[in-house]
Order: sequence, then C-alpha cells, then structure tokens
Amino acid sequence: MVDRKTAPSIKNAVDFNIQLQPYQKFTLKNGINVYVIDAGVEEVIQLEWIFMAGNRYETKNLVAAATNHLLKNGTQQYSAFDINEHFEFYGSFLNRACYNETASLSLHSMSKHLDHLLPMVAEVLTNATFPQSELDIFVQNSKQRLSVNLQKSDFVASREIEKIIYGADHPYGKYSSAEAYDALTVNDLKAYYEQYYKNGDCMIFMAGKVPANALDLLEKYFGSLTLTNPVIVVNDEYTEPAQKPYEEDIAVDKDGVQASIRLAQNFPNRLHPDFKEVQVLNTLLGGYFGSRLMSNIREEKGYTYGIHSYIQARKTQSAWMISTEAGRDVAAATIQEVYNEMAILRNELVDDEELMLVKNYILGSLLGDLEGPFQIINRWKSYILNGVGNDYFYESIKTIKEITPQRLQELAFKYLWPEKFYKLVVV
Repeated sequence: MVDRKTAPSIKNAVDFNIQLQPYQKFTLKNGINVYVIDAGVEEVIQLEWIFMAGNRYETKNLVAAATNHLLKNGTQQYSAFDINEHFEFYGSFLNRACYNETASLSLHSMSKHLDHLLPMVAEVLTNATFPQSELDIFVQNSKQRLSVNLQKSDFVASREIEKIIYGADHPYGKYSSAEAYDALTVNDLKAYYEQYYKNGDCMIFMAGKVPANALDLLEKYFGSLTLTNPVIVVNDEYTEPAQKPYEEDIAVDKDGVQASIRLAQNFPNRLHPDFKEVQVLNTLLGGYFGSRLMSNIREEKGYTYGIHSYIQARKTQSAWMISTEAGRDVAAATIQEVYNEMAILRNELVDDEELMLVKNYILGSLLGDLEGPFQIINRWKSYILNGVGNDYFYESIKTIKEITPQRLQELAFKYLWPEKFYKLVVV
C-alpha cells in the first residue's frame, strides 16, 4: 500500500540513464530503406514517406510547396473528395508537409486498416493529376492568407530576418509572394512531381503497433516504384559570413503599439563541435520559461509577455535567433537588456544551482519527448536526415551532464556579442 504520509524522493533528471530505443531497418526490393519502431500499447500506426523534394530543389518559387500541398487533390481514378472520404471512412488522416530539404506524406491510422489505406497512398504517389481547379483554389486561398499575415508585424519579422541571415535567393531565405503564386502552372507542378516524387529519392519511417504484414504491404505497393534511396551528405565546414551585421527597422503599421524584435546571427549546423554545448548556453539565455531573458525582460521589466532564443537546427547551416514582441515604446530598452544579459554571461560564471536547473530542464524535456513510438521515430528521423551518427543522442546527453560554468563562459565570450547579431525591428 502506498504511504501517502511520506513524500517520494526527488531524483534529478541528470541522474537518469536515458535510453533511445533503436530502430529496425529494412530495405525494399527497389532499394528504399524502411525505418521501424515497433512499440506502444495502442493499435495505432504512423507511416511517413520522406522525399528529397523541398524548396531547395525548385527552380521556380513555391513549386515545391504547391506540388506537395496538392498531392492528394485528385488522381487519375479519384477526385480530391473521393480521396479524403476514403481516409476518413477508416478513421485515418493523410497529411503532407514541405520543408527546405524534404517534403513528406504522412499517414496516421489504426494498425488493422493498413491494407485498405496503403493502396490509396500509392495511388497518390503515382497518379496525381493536379487539376487546374484545385490549383486555382490553392492560389486564391494562399494569397488571401498571405495578405492577412502581411499586416502582422511578427509574421513580417520572421520572414525578413531569414532573408537577412541567409539571403533572398537561398532556400532558407526566400518566401512567398502574390506574384509567385500567380505564376504557378499545372505543368510546373506535374514536372516537379514527376522528377521528385514518382522518380525521386525516398525513405519510409514507420512507428506504433506494427502489424505482422506491414512490411509485405510496403513491398507490395512501394517496392516496385521507380524510387531510389537518398544519399545523405552534410557539410560540417563553417565559415562566418563576410558581410557585417546591420540594423534595420521596417514599418508595417505606423500606428501600431507593438514592435516585433528579431536578433540573429549565422551559426553552423549540428555537426560543428560547439553545437551541442551551445544548446545548453542557449537554454540558459532564453530557451525556457526560467531563462535569463524571461526573468529579466518579462518578469522584472514587464516589457513583453515572452522572449525566446533558439538555434534553427537546419541541415546545411543554421542561425541563432532571439525573438520577442514588445511595446513599441520599450523596444530599444528590450534590445539593450538582451545585450546586458549577453555581457553577464561573458563576464560572470553561472552558479552551480542555476546550471543544475538548466540541465534538469533539458533532460527532463528529453524524457517527455521520448514517451511514445511516434516521438522516438521522429528523433531518429531527424538524426538520419541530418547525417549524424547513431551515437549523437548519447553524445548530446553526455555533453549536457558534463558541461561546466567555465565552458559556458568560454562559449558566451565566443558567440554572445551584440555586433555578431543582426537586429531587426518591425513596427
């Protein structure tokens, strides 16, 4: 019987031996790799088809995103309504997403319905037709949504800072426009689909309660497609950009009372030796609710409801971002307080109690992120697609547990200087 008069002992997250369940790997007869986590207690399953079809491969803006969005909006045999009705009948959901390097089609369903659903997924991936009427609706809706968003300072700030960091022609820095939507044609989408989906590079991730015939079904419907397994190559060399960071103010609404503030610097990808350690420094600075920036600028000064810093962990290069919305009249003061916190981290050692709190937060969050098969396969997917080794997870935990106040100060002295950060204020 539980003794409710005695409080349970408290154990720090740093004392846990955190393990990541390994995946099983299978290869279909056309060479496509299938990564599997067979776990969980519920009879549900998630499958994700990852294609090297992100916007970095397009030669015309928005073609990658539009192609991905309209994948399930009509095939040679079925209309968009028929396709959606089919998945809904089985209580499942077929989603799609497009990123910088990759694009995906993901299926969530009960495990027992897989044999009814995979044929329709194969139909979408081999016989999509991209009807003009569906493209017209997509363009109209996207332009309307864009028009509304462009009136919001935070939306404009997030777009503009990436253009500043990466350049307007870089896949990470280019963004949508009404003109680009109007320029889309059905032929553009069909050509992109033919090259990057029907004959593209693909891998499959599967997690949940995996039925006994799942691999046979994947082989039946996808093993004979004209797909190839991608070769993941990541460059870990990093050279700081030659351009000098600059400051910029952009007016969206001259009568607005809120300013959207973005501070950012170019940063190497996750293969750089400093990356794991900087994740700890970033958490201390502004990566969680008890961070230095939140305590100062939200709790003490009351300039904002929230301020956050984070590393954009993209594949080829990244950025260190600090983001907040503050009152227009205190925007300059908010930025100065960020600089002040950088100076403190450069000049003073973090005390052991605060560092232990940060370590426990990071590792505790990690434990929460691994509570089910879907979360586990998503972490493996991130590692595989970014070309890091199978030991990356344990190396990261070791870094978090062993990092010292002295090392954090060294990193702050290396990276946390105001002159290294671009400054953007949108009002």
